[in-house]
Amino acid sequence: MPVTSRKTGAASSRFAIDLRIADPAWRQALPGVAALVRRACRATLRREVAQGSTGLALLLTNDAEMRQLNGAWRGKPKPTNVLSFPAEAAIDPAAPPDYLGDVALGLEICAAEAAAQGKTLADHVAHLVVHGTLHLLGYDHESRAQAMAMEPLEVEILAGLKIADPYAGSIKTKTKTKARAKTPARKQR
Repeated sequence: MPVTSRKTGAASSRFAIDLRIADPAWRQALPGVAALVRRACRATLRREVAQGSTGLALLLTNDAEMRQLNGAWRGKPKPTNVLSFPAEAAIDPAAPPDYLGDVALGLEICAAEAAAQGKTLADHVAHLVVHGTLHLLGYDHESRAQAMAMEPLEVEILAGLKIADPYAGSIKTKTKTKARAKTPARKQR
């Protein structure tokens, strides 16, 4: 696993979330960040994993580490907002694996994007956690059809968290809901 090691969590927990805050600036920039990311992650897992239990690791770090991870794993030596590292190529949500994989977020780029988009950092981070977790569950947005399946799901999960549609106002938003019913949601691998 590229980001962190797996922790099993409590035996009674349905979803084990191993959170590592590698850069203390996260706590200064976003008080309550641990609770926020766990809540967003659990909301996504509850929506997509109907039964069984699973786990994942979340890493909150800085742009320097994100640049390193993005370069090593994707061949793009630049920082990015979120990276997902699925543990398996494809999963069955009805029988999820014990461990889904890792999600990493970089603080500086997340904060800059939130400011540029006129969003709170908390809302943007919650969106990126939902987005990254969906990637671990097999969703993607490489093609228009995949994006039209994934993005409305993100909007639905965020609405449950009382967070506004992050895609509101985008041109492609208008046709997503209709296409979602017809389009395979998960990436074909």
